[in-house]
Amino acid sequence: MAENYTDPSGNTAQFRAFVDSPEATPGAAAPSRLPLVAGIVAAAVVVVALVAWLALG
Repeated sequence: MAENYTDPSGNTAQFRAFVDSPEATPGAAAPSRLPLVAGIVAAAVVVVALVAWLALG
């Protein structure tokens, strides 16, 4: 570890600035789940089509 490392919990002002920083907020913008849902739906459609093709063929 570097010798000049300053722990953000070392004093109250630094700790409060660390806690109030935008990166520390738990409600930060979450990544979109739309691509995941679209991929699952597309895979389900492919599986249903494959089962139907095998059943009717």
